[in-house]
Amino acid sequence: MRTLVRRPERSPTRRRGCPVPDLKVPVLVVGGSLTGLTTSVHLASQGVPHLLVERHRGTAVHPRAASFHQRTMEIFRGVGLQDAVEAAAEKDFMQNGAIVSVSTLSSPEMQYFYRSFNEGVETFSATRRLFITQIGLEPVLRERARELGAELRYGTELVNFEQDDEGITSVIRSRDDGQEVTVRSDYLVAADGAHSTVRTRSGIDMVGRPPFAQCVTIYFHADMRELIGDRNLSVVYVNQPDLLGFFRFSITGDSGFLAVFSSQNPDGTRDTHVSEDLDEERCVAFVRKALGQPDIAVRVDDVQRWTAAAAHAASFRDRRVFLIGDAAHVMPPTGGFGGNTGIGDAHALAWRLALVSRGIAGPGLLDSYDDERRPVSDLIVEQAYTRYALRVDPSLPREGLAAPLDDPSIELGPVYRSGAVLLDGEDDGALLVDPREPSGRPGARAPHVWVDVDGERLSTHDLFGDGFVLLAGAEGQMWVDAAEQVAGAERLPVCGFRVGPSGTVHDPAGAFPGAFGVGPAGAVLVRPDGVVAWRSAGPEERPAAVLAEVMGQLLAR
Repeated sequence: MRTLVRRPERSPTRRRGCPVPDLKVPVLVVGGSLTGLTTSVHLASQGVPHLLVERHRGTAVHPRAASFHQRTMEIFRGVGLQDAVEAAAEKDFMQNGAIVSVSTLSSPEMQYFYRSFNEGVETFSATRRLFITQIGLEPVLRERARELGAELRYGTELVNFEQDDEGITSVIRSRDDGQEVTVRSDYLVAADGAHSTVRTRSGIDMVGRPPFAQCVTIYFHADMRELIGDRNLSVVYVNQPDLLGFFRFSITGDSGFLAVFSSQNPDGTRDTHVSEDLDEERCVAFVRKALGQPDIAVRVDDVQRWTAAAAHAASFRDRRVFLIGDAAHVMPPTGGFGGNTGIGDAHALAWRLALVSRGIAGPGLLDSYDDERRPVSDLIVEQAYTRYALRVDPSLPREGLAAPLDDPSIELGPVYRSGAVLLDGEDDGALLVDPREPSGRPGARAPHVWVDVDGERLSTHDLFGDGFVLLAGAEGQMWVDAAEQVAGAERLPVCGFRVGPSGTVHDPAGAFPGAFGVGPAGAVLVRPDGVVAWRSAGPEERPAAVLAEVMGQLLAR
């Protein structure tokens, strides 16, 4: 797939005094780590030409975000990556382990948060939670993006950008030879991390809680096989007066990392600035103290300093610039929500950019990105902070602390409100829905139901992704016919399936009507991101006209 339009030999007329671009592309993605690569994969899968630039010369060198939730795995499954990600994960960690708290790894006493990482969530999705480092995951995403035709330039940094009414002119520079290139794009996606240059230059402030710890992650080698034994431990929180942090161990048991949030000063006060004045001797001491083995041989491989904070951008958008991932929100690692929320941003933005870039949707569709993702991110940031205060640092003030919410509901149950969702009744104000009680309500993730299509067992989620999908009840053939008419006459990206004992989509357990909240002649319309956009509990007199009007509203046409 050709992704870039190069400048012709003759010089075209300059527009409004802007430099003539060397490259033209609908979308420029700045940042080639986890969220930038996810954006690239999803844009490429939907045929959107784009350029991704990343200032580093390769993918992640630090393990970082290691726990990925079912919703994230559904997103990867939708672009054919579930098997590859699971295979890469098996090389990194023992899967489905416990999440525990100890005073030291040597201590016989252990408090369990989860006895297994997928405990109680097995029926919510066709996917499972897993542990994989960014070192293991990012190459999988990069390879898939390139397979789909994406243009990725590593060792390339953004120098400057300027917006006007018709697009963005950016200057990028190769870090190898210093060559600068001017790129003209319709939109710019800022995936450039917590210290986002794009966010700063766009004048977007961060709102929320000020930084509360200067932390450090110590990557080390030590023979811990006897200490770990036959216990499958995915995350080990260390809670003692001298040290608050957590471990993750490699699958071989001879290496891992220790994230240290705070230690104790000689006078007994809490030291939340552990990254300051840190040398190798102190790093070794931290690891030994957390292991409970004062004489164990430890080799420090690397040290990463970072700031614990809980905040989100005041806006996820500045005209043609969109923020995703750490550029849009920062949160402590408790709960593992950071990387997952960033992947959710990328997924939510990519389908909107695709439909607008292809002229299928009006630019107003892009307004719904901030409307939906910012409130959800605010909720998740506060939940990560609550877990930090309760699990890690009891010295933090309890005033204004959000009540802890159910993990599966946070991961799978956010309720969106925007112009890209049409409610079917009064808004009850719910922020989350419980995946244990699926309802199919507009604004929420479509429930997972096992179905059969041409003899193949699939999740309802396997039907979503390329466009809008209408699922009708067993007696809802009129809705399937309406979808075909609208797709043909209006050239709208919608297809329909009848779900039932004799439908194209066979529902062997009869679970579809209850899970999606529709009657035998009802229908539900699902967006490309797997979120329910609209629902009719029963039949309509003129289904094609109703569906065409609904699609027009959802696409801001």
